[in-house]
Amino acid sequence: MIEIQDVKKRFDGFAALDGTTLTVPTGAVYGLVGPNGAGKSTLIRHITGIYRQDEGAVLVDGQPVYENPAVKERMASIPDDWYYFLQSDVRDMMRFYCGFYPRFNMERYEKFKEVFSIDEKRTIRRLSKGMQKQVAFWLAMCTMPDYLVLDEPVDGLDPVMRRQVWSLIMNDVAERGTTVLVSSHNLRELEDVCDHVGIMNKGKVLLERSLEELQGSTVKIQTVFQEGEVKLPEDLEILHRSATGRVQTLIIRGDIQSVTDRLSVYAPLLLEALPLSLEEIFIYELGGVDYEVKDIVL
Repeated sequence: MIEIQDVKKRFDGFAALDGTTLTVPTGAVYGLVGPNGAGKSTLIRHITGIYRQDEGAVLVDGQPVYENPAVKERMASIPDDWYYFLQSDVRDMMRFYCGFYPRFNMERYEKFKEVFSIDEKRTIRRLSKGMQKQVAFWLAMCTMPDYLVLDEPVDGLDPVMRRQVWSLIMNDVAERGTTVLVSSHNLRELEDVCDHVGIMNKGKVLLERSLEELQGSTVKIQTVFQEGEVKLPEDLEILHRSATGRVQTLIIRGDIQSVTDRLSVYAPLLLEALPLSLEEIFIYELGGVDYEVKDIVL
């Protein structure tokens, strides 16, 4: 389990993390989402032990991460900007990883040659961005990590390789119980693989829930009222409201049954609950903290 307890981190007076609290359950695939500058990458650098927090605690299985080699050798990370030695080839980096990860699995390394089909003797800096990212996955997954921490992990990969990489990750989750924390702006992709989601903004985690619970706690309703505009109860938490002709679209916090029951008393001509995507939940949740698409007139 990864536990972030009221963590604060400031850079030159700027609060990158401002009392961040988050829990990643063991064996979960946890999607960390938020707008640019929300603090996601800073949080990941604390989880991987690169930064030391000013306040609070960063724990993995109850142990602090910073300057703790025993914890770090159980964790593999692929940042958005992956580091490698400039003149190294794949085998050079493999030897480097072997020196830090006692569980590095050479049998898996050899098998993954067939998956990634990259010449081990090619200098990594001469590979394309997508091929470099494949090398990062190749090496990271051979460390046999208990925790896999990913920042924009499949950026630069083609659709086939994206599917291949996610297949390898999910296989480790199922067979080895690997815990995965992934930060990405590709919410459609996260929706397919994550079972828990945390939404960050301005250095704080606004909410974190299982994906099933999150999707079950917000409802998208399309309705047509007989009398046109209807004054709805003030305690009905409407996150968003729009209209196209007589058809109104409402995004309401609550479960489907209770929301539809409350709207049914107005005898609407149309009342339909629609599935809400993770991307829509993200937009409407952040809409409450002044995060919205703005119309610009030129």
